[in-house]
Amino acid sequence: MYHKFDVIIVGAGGAGLMAAMQLPGASVAVLTKVYPTRSHTGAAQGGVAAALGNLEEDHWKWHMYDTVKGGDYLVDQPAAEVLTREAIDAVYELEHRGLPFNRTADGRIDQRRFGGHTRNYGEGPVRRSCYAADRTGHMILQTMYQNAIKNQVRFFNEFLMLDLLMNDGQACGVVALEIRTGEIHTFHAKAILFATGGYGRAWRVTSNAFACMGDGMSVAYRRGIPLEDMEMYQFHPTGIYKVGVLLSEAARGEGGKLLNGKGEYFMERYMPTMKDLAPRDIVSRCIIQEIKDGNGVDGKDYVYLDVRHLGAAKIAEKLPDITDFARNYLGVEPITEPVPIQPTAHYAMGGIPTDIDARVVIDDQWTPQPGFYAAGEVACVSVHGANRLGTNSLVDLIVFGRRAGKHMAQFIASNDHAPLPSEPEGYSRELVDRLYSSKGGESAANIRATMQNEMDDKVFVERTENGLRKALDTIAGLQDSYKNVQLQDKGKHFNTELVEAVELGFLLDCAEATTHGALARQESRGAHFRLDYPKRDDVNWLKHTLAFKGEKTHDVRLDYKDVILIDDPIFKPKERKY
Repeated sequence: MYHKFDVIIVGAGGAGLMAAMQLPGASVAVLTKVYPTRSHTGAAQGGVAAALGNLEEDHWKWHMYDTVKGGDYLVDQPAAEVLTREAIDAVYELEHRGLPFNRTADGRIDQRRFGGHTRNYGEGPVRRSCYAADRTGHMILQTMYQNAIKNQVRFFNEFLMLDLLMNDGQACGVVALEIRTGEIHTFHAKAILFATGGYGRAWRVTSNAFACMGDGMSVAYRRGIPLEDMEMYQFHPTGIYKVGVLLSEAARGEGGKLLNGKGEYFMERYMPTMKDLAPRDIVSRCIIQEIKDGNGVDGKDYVYLDVRHLGAAKIAEKLPDITDFARNYLGVEPITEPVPIQPTAHYAMGGIPTDIDARVVIDDQWTPQPGFYAAGEVACVSVHGANRLGTNSLVDLIVFGRRAGKHMAQFIASNDHAPLPSEPEGYSRELVDRLYSSKGGESAANIRATMQNEMDDKVFVERTENGLRKALDTIAGLQDSYKNVQLQDKGKHFNTELVEAVELGFLLDCAEATTHGALARQESRGAHFRLDYPKRDDVNWLKHTLAFKGEKTHDVRLDYKDVILIDDPIFKPKERKY
């Protein structure tokens, strides 16, 4: 089946819908695996950072400093300036479009503290996070979806993207599987935006939804586009024990504390200034260190998040969803009991390389791929560097989703539809038919579980050369096994086994790129912590990794490009102290 639009957006989360809102005069189609308001942006709890200064003095340049420093100086600094400058206008745009933020007594957007956000270049915490209780992402999605409907955006719900179409170096469409019917559809467009999110499901314990399978990253990777800084994967310090569902930093922003098995408030020992609100990579390593020192609860691999001292009224007003999660998943009452938590796979700082207009770039010379854009967690404009600050994910979505939409509006005004390649559905049909016809006997579920356990064990908060080499061997073996995956369900309609098998291939691609990058990077920086190379090495490693997929299975080529710095001593790489 064939469809033709000006713009195709793959993904109906915050980045995709923010872009769609910038295209009122264009024909826009949004393809999404799930119903739009079930997109993973809805899981974002704590807020969206912008230096509004509504409760205390703040400045976008302070926000930029925190972003660069928090990212352990792997951040492209001009991109960080765009992020923090434009966050203010983007937040006000959301407010004007109807987003119901919490309010101050005089009616302005309320703001609260969040990890890594400081006043006056690190002096102490600042109230910068604009929020809607602890369901900010949910409110953003609802607001954006209503605006998209108003703008007559066409939604194709429950469509799984299988391939990106290119012709003579220009992106011209995508191919997708309609999950409801099993039919293959070709979408032809002047411009394509990938806003497909992350790949947290490569790990066993993760905060990510079941839809976060690395679709966009893998599809681009298979088409010869590199993936940037994939080794930089963030592990959020406060996931629910064994489950991974997130208990937002909002809890610590409101005054929640981390306690070890002895009941000690341990973060003030490690980070005397920022304490529980230090950047996430640091807090996660502190928790791991407490557990290694035998200070986990009852000798196990978790500690406590304690909000009891906040009182029932404040918990109900500011943290309703977080506390419900603890009740529902653990049977713990946060008003009277501390909540068991552990680090959980949370966010990809790496992804498809882009410039500040969200154009996909394909090499170390910043060469753009005409007609192809990416925004949100699937993309790497490198505003997060080696470690994303809390709330900056939603800032990334709204700022670069907005810029993507505006640039695509210009692009489609001056470009026609590029012709589709011959047999545009060929690769996708072969992929699906191979899975239907396979008699190899391998189980996708078993391969996925093995991969997730290996990533949890060897590509987690702490890494070593030996562990990473073993993980690569395991992933290579799983890729070989994947060629023999056999479906039990041969039906066409809502074949979720087929969908999960395709998604497993995406995850294996992402795991491969992540582990290769982590093995090669012989230093510790942000979320990438090597026990065998515990120091940051700016002389040799102040650079971005580019992973290219080779023509043969297991063949990955790594290249590098420079981090972009600005001439300002405030932002010169230095040791991170909190």
